[in-house]
Amino acid sequence: MQPENKFGSFLDLGLAATTPYPLNIRIESAQGVWLKCEGGKKLFDAISGVGVSNFGHGHPDISDALHQQIDLNLHTMVYGEFHHKSTLSAAERLTSLLPETLNAVYFVNSGTEAIEGALKLAKRITGRRKMLACTGGYHGSTAGALSVSSNLERKAPFLPLLPEVEFIKFNDVSSLQEIDSTVACIIVETIQGDAGVQIPSPTWMKMLREACTKSGTMLILDEVQCGMGRTGAPFAFGAFDIAPDILCLGKALGGGMPIGAFVASRENMSKLSHSPVLGHITTFGGHPVACAGASAALGLLQKMNWTDVERRGELWEKRLKSHPEVKEVRRIGLFIAVELKDADAVKKTILKGLDVGVLLFWFLSVPSAFRIAPPINMTDEEAEEGIQLICEALN
Repeated sequence: MQPENKFGSFLDLGLAATTPYPLNIRIESAQGVWLKCEGGKKLFDAISGVGVSNFGHGHPDISDALHQQIDLNLHTMVYGEFHHKSTLSAAERLTSLLPETLNAVYFVNSGTEAIEGALKLAKRITGRRKMLACTGGYHGSTAGALSVSSNLERKAPFLPLLPEVEFIKFNDVSSLQEIDSTVACIIVETIQGDAGVQIPSPTWMKMLREACTKSGTMLILDEVQCGMGRTGAPFAFGAFDIAPDILCLGKALGGGMPIGAFVASRENMSKLSHSPVLGHITTFGGHPVACAGASAALGLLQKMNWTDVERRGELWEKRLKSHPEVKEVRRIGLFIAVELKDADAVKKTILKGLDVGVLLFWFLSVPSAFRIAPPINMTDEEAEEGIQLICEALN
């Protein structure tokens, strides 16, 4: 029971394939919460491009900023040599939303690339090599990011990966004793995404921060999925009253444009500029068009009504929990995992969603659950229409 393939495989079209069963939907246009397919069918986008389009599709603030920058220039020079207003604006808006200790931004091209840069920076700061990560964590598919990701099945064909990486149990107090003066960094998703929206306890998060501070270990928080308003606040770590040493962002940061960033203190970030020079370098990082999208998205983030986001999240959670097919709902803000009885039920629900007009999607590592992450700026009317479609898919 897979989506009907009307167009041949991606390989038949000359494109690299990532799955034998792509959705194979041809998109004509997108606006707000809606995807318009070839042939006129509409889909309610309940996953925001897997967490990218947090402000919906075609938002005029983002579109206007992109058009204005395109009229000025595209790429001009590798990162770190020239100044562009859009890059400076994106950095200023981002750091204005963060603690004072996170006042230097390194813009890169994706969330995964932000992870790679953060791991290098942690080693450079501490002079240590050992790294810790968490069970259930997912940080991307490049070699370094995959090294600190948890899913062994996904890693096995690509071994060996980075050495000196060990895993501790997520949200387990006893595991924190592994953080000592030999560890360069521990990387943690503030809210685990691929593990099915796993939310740690405030106690564990504070003890994690204390253990890192005591041992001089860099705390890297990965908010590629859970940042930029997804959890009902600008950034997820704020709910735990802590701050990381290095913050990683991506996905929704660009308002639909490809971009990532890792953020640290100016003192720590300066270490990448010497011994050696160009300790980290990127050709397209800080691209003026991508940063124009990021600046506009951050401007929208500054103006969000978080009470409305939480109210709509509560509405969806209540409706989902009342459905007889749903075993469990895990939610923070508009970041939602819905557990069903098994993987077959998830597959049927996602494919039924395509029939009734709503886009849902899998988690890589939790076959018995599906993800929901709609645009955080949807209206009450759109929220009602979206949850009705999701419940119809569950039927």
